[in-house]
Amino acid sequence: MPGRKLILIVDDEHDLVELLTYNLGKAGFETISASTGRQALAAMSARVPDLVVLDVMLPELSGTEVASRVRTNPATAAVPIIMLTAKSEDVDQIVGLTVGADDYMSKPFSMKVLLARIEALLRRASHPVPESRSLHVGQLEIDTETHEAHLDGQIVKLTLTEFRLLAALMQANGRVLSRSALMSRAMGPGVTVTDRTIDVHMTSIRKRLGKHQSLIRTVRGVGYRMTAEPVAADESV
Repeated sequence: MPGRKLILIVDDEHDLVELLTYNLGKAGFETISASTGRQALAAMSARVPDLVVLDVMLPELSGTEVASRVRTNPATAAVPIIMLTAKSEDVDQIVGLTVGADDYMSKPFSMKVLLARIEALLRRASHPVPESRSLHVGQLEIDTETHEAHLDGQIVKLTLTEFRLLAALMQANGRVLSRSALMSRAMGPGVTVTDRTIDVHMTSIRKRLGKHQSLIRTVRGVGYRMTAEPVAADESV
């Protein structure tokens, strides 16, 4: 049937894949499936789906690693991802969302709820919010085309890496980004650096922000986020 949305199902539980394939097909979707992380990436290289249902626990590459690579690949960066896991702890949800998942569901889940969330994400994806070249957080403004940053009306001097890291945080709209996600967005996929390297960059950026350095928050055990909101209990400046 032409015009059907393509859903990629990534899970190593054969029975669940069959159940999802049946129900998604009945709901009018076309589906393809993969049982490992590497198979999922290969499938997306061959044909970019409209949405991915992605299990966290996968052979070869974890679901979080797959999501991270999907987000750092320009060809797939905008594809919505719903992550599935047998775990329900808050930290697992945080990790899933920080690597770029759009939604998160714990197994066992309601098929009706999953279908509703898929429909909602596809609607959102079909009416994206236009990205602005001008980004604002508090008194800080950057222009992603001219690579200029202004704070309280004054130019902030930044290295290219610092500018890209700052832009990544601002584009996240308050969401937490892990250190690896930050570097992937700033330098592109395949660049490997230590957590300490990221921390050094963030320390330098904060110094340049002066009295506004509290715009950048450290979320313990996760990464960084940028917001003008009051500091939360699990954050430090």
